[in-house]
Amino acid sequence: MDNNQQPDKAFLFDMDGTMADNMKFHAEAWFDILNDDLGAGLTKEEVKKEMYGKNPEVLERIFGKGKFSQQEMDEYSMKKEKDYQSRFKPHLKLIDGLEDFLKKADEQQIPMAIASAAIPFNIDYLLDHTHSRNYFKAIISADDVDKSKPNPETFLKAAEALGAKPEDCIVFEDAPKGVEAAKNAGMKCVALTTAHEEADFKEHDNVLYFIKDYRDERVLELLKK
Repeated sequence: MDNNQQPDKAFLFDMDGTMADNMKFHAEAWFDILNDDLGAGLTKEEVKKEMYGKNPEVLERIFGKGKFSQQEMDEYSMKKEKDYQSRFKPHLKLIDGLEDFLKKADEQQIPMAIASAAIPFNIDYLLDHTHSRNYFKAIISADDVDKSKPNPETFLKAAEALGAKPEDCIVFEDAPKGVEAAKNAGMKCVALTTAHEEADFKEHDNVLYFIKDYRDERVLELLKK
């Protein structure tokens, strides 16, 4: 595809729970730091509901604004991410079928981007360990946006970086807030059920279908012109 030509199709990938089945390791790390370090007294289910968006936003949702300084939030955030990476490391891999899907999409010259609320520290960790960075023409992280999902900024910036129209983008997501963000951006979604059940997405009508992994034949249909 000519670099100046607008693609007729583009794929945007959330990362955690979408490229790697790692959300339980994030949840475990959050559970420990919120309860053991910060005394939040939350159940595992309550933690799961709150762990979306940027890390400082999670802390402010739970404890209120002004409880922590920016420096404290940054320190707790990094401690949590290092704990998550340590837990995930023995299981580190892409979701089944994804590597083959990325390769085929790349061969079809379908531009792809990562559009995630993760910080670069975690994005680099996954991409470098799975050797998958070269498939992506753009990476939009938490550091690149002012407003987190369900605000559409993450996906709109990823589409812009690829030179694609929002309506020509297909988003891969695992979280209801992410699917909502895609809807707010005017994009259709494929939803992975790694961390949420189908019923959790019932309010969103932009889901094409639900998949467990990328070996699903319906995903391969997306590669066809």
